[in-house]
Amino acid sequence: MSAAVMGCVTGFLTYETTKSVVVKSWSVGIINRVVQLVIITYFIGYVFLYEKAYQVSDTAIESSVITKVKGYGKLNNRVMDVADYIYPPQGTGMFCILTRVIVTDNQFQGRCAESDRKFECETDAHCTPHIGSVISNGIITGLCHKSLNESKGTCEIEGWCPAENDQVKIEPMVEFKGFTIFIKNSIRFPLFDVTRGNFPPTMNIKNCSNSEKDPFCPIFRVADVLKETQQDPTELAMKGGEIGINIQWQCNLDENIENCVPKYSFRRMDAPFEKNKVSTGYNFRYAKYYKTENGTEFRMLQKAYAVRFDVMVTGKAGKFSLVPTVINIVAALTSIGMGTVLCDIILLNCLNGADRYKAKKFEEVMEDQKMQPITPSPGSQRSLKPGMKSSGDSGAISLSISD
Repeated sequence: MSAAVMGCVTGFLTYETTKSVVVKSWSVGIINRVVQLVIITYFIGYVFLYEKAYQVSDTAIESSVITKVKGYGKLNNRVMDVADYIYPPQGTGMFCILTRVIVTDNQFQGRCAESDRKFECETDAHCTPHIGSVISNGIITGLCHKSLNESKGTCEIEGWCPAENDQVKIEPMVEFKGFTIFIKNSIRFPLFDVTRGNFPPTMNIKNCSNSEKDPFCPIFRVADVLKETQQDPTELAMKGGEIGINIQWQCNLDENIENCVPKYSFRRMDAPFEKNKVSTGYNFRYAKYYKTENGTEFRMLQKAYAVRFDVMVTGKAGKFSLVPTVINIVAALTSIGMGTVLCDIILLNCLNGADRYKAKKFEEVMEDQKMQPITPSPGSQRSLKPGMKSSGDSGAISLSISD
């Protein structure tokens, strides 16, 4: 038991020191230099030049977005302006352009027949299973509402009457693709206290349109946006949809601040649901409320199909800093040692003469040998075999291995 304990203690209290062995091998030398070259190229080309790892970065961008839409269209035989087809009207980073609206006029509180054919009935018993339904236009009372001399009817509801019928055909407002969207975006990187706007203050934006010729113009035609997202304007106007407008700021603050400019990109946000049989497109309901002369409340219900636009702002700013530069240089120098590790694996396991390399790379020195006189030992630097020679470096052995 004591011998085992002493063995563990002796194994734990050992010390390893580096021993240099110079290996004269073309193949191993080429592998070593190639690996080092790849690592150096990676750090210089990708880490430092592309990723700019020598900079400290700020991604906590502060942003403000203001939008305005202009244009005229025709819907339900009415000329629509921005006050009619934009919802909500605040002009924030999210807005909707109404393209199709189903209107149910003069709804009063009361009881009436359901309009949906799913609630057809012949007797009250047919309506009992629908009590508590959430897809009806009101609270199902359990009674079958039939007109005189008709054998079939629909279940009665309590709520706003007459019930909405959203199956009517309404032609969409196709003029919406000619509307223009004005986007005013200001951002700030708090770490560097840098503030920028998406167009210069000296720009005349009255007649400009964002394009390759005028990339700083903050005015976009809806048709151009839909073209970028490869969407059919007619189909989008019928069912509605959601379009994302992304403003990306990538700013290198080591360069001129005037080079810190936005890049715009567009995509269909609800694309995963575009082919669904249910819940396709985008629609919502809202109502306008009125009162009669005697104070009875009534409303006009509108089911609106709309193209919803979401303006999203992302950004990153970077500036030179000594700390990340030193950290990444140290990481690069450390990684270069991977070439040595790979070559050691090849020498110790793959090449002929691996045993000779192991014998020269690893040597054990016992404590009781420290006071012994230094005498040449077989295989040591003082007693070299043919094919080996002393290196100019202190403590190094040059080992020649045939490729």
